[in-house]
Amino acid sequence: MSAKRTILISGMIAADPFQGGATWAVLQYILGLRELGHEVYLIEPIASKTLRPAGGALADSKNARYFNQVVGDFDLASHSAMLISGAQHTCGLSYRQLEKIARHTDVLINISGMLTDQNLLKSIPIRVYLDLDPAFNQLWHCVEGVDMRFAGHTHFVTIGTDIGETGCSVPTCNLRWLKTLQPVVLHYWKPAGRPTYDAFTTVGNWRGYGSIEHQGVLYGQKAHSLRQFFDLPALTGENFVLALSIHPDETKDLAALAKNGWQLVDPSKLACSPAAYQKFIQESKGEFGIAKAGYAVSRCGWFSDRSACYLASGRPVIAQETGFSRHLPTGKGLFAFSRREDVVHATQEVRADYPKHAARARAIAEEYFDSAKVLPRLLEQIGA
Repeated sequence: MSAKRTILISGMIAADPFQGGATWAVLQYILGLRELGHEVYLIEPIASKTLRPAGGALADSKNARYFNQVVGDFDLASHSAMLISGAQHTCGLSYRQLEKIARHTDVLINISGMLTDQNLLKSIPIRVYLDLDPAFNQLWHCVEGVDMRFAGHTHFVTIGTDIGETGCSVPTCNLRWLKTLQPVVLHYWKPAGRPTYDAFTTVGNWRGYGSIEHQGVLYGQKAHSLRQFFDLPALTGENFVLALSIHPDETKDLAALAKNGWQLVDPSKLACSPAAYQKFIQESKGEFGIAKAGYAVSRCGWFSDRSACYLASGRPVIAQETGFSRHLPTGKGLFAFSRREDVVHATQEVRADYPKHAARARAIAEEYFDSAKVLPRLLEQIGA
């Protein structure tokens, strides 16, 4: 049995609050490591300009309200703090307590390098940069010259399982990237019952942030991906429900989605908390997982933590190919698509024997995404 460690995780939960999916992406690491017996702490740095309402105090903000709700629901309140970046104002554990914890911490898992407070970082021997946005983090740093806070880390881990491999166009930034799949804590994500929605669903942002063009290739957003597949409802005869954050000014795309039979629902209502997000996934028939165009064109091997949650729930996943099929089994329970015809075939297969594909989806999650398997491998990779 591996030694029990004190592990500090820094990631975003409440800087952009009420996003259940983004919250789960961080929780899977915290809860999974805790279930392995490690002493796990959470620090979320937050810029004062992101507080809601603007100009208010941290303690009175919507951010703090959401943060406190989440850590309370998962029994993390005694091991968590929000920290104003560049200051010592906290919600939860005090800054003095954080200093004491940091002095005895064995491992920092720093998602996107969010925690930059050197006073807290300096004594931690293993400092891991965890990349949950492969291709974009590397391109911003190497091509756009944006400081992605790589400096000061001892290890670099990415969910882009093909970064640095032949066929992947993403620069490594002269760093050695260790690869990991996304963990899912199966104790929290059990097989769901009968679907409520007779539909393939997903949750996402139409445009998350700016796209990047490099050497004549556009590394774009989900908007650029989904436009190629607008006619899928008619081609497949299936219902598609998107919990999609899309600005009302995107009138051309909204009209095209409506004309082609896509059903849009409000993610701020249906995915506004970890519980709501989980409920939406588990009431779905399966996932139509559209990837950011940058993930697809780069062939970086990205696979969504959201899709892993669908699989764990026993929900078949039809996911846009990013190179992930080199590492995960496809054809039953999980399907990779690049063309319309691939989606048509996948929906036909699922429709023909839904119970078989639902059971296979769960089996894939148990074999490849179980946090009890993924996280010990990760700790071994970083020497912890």
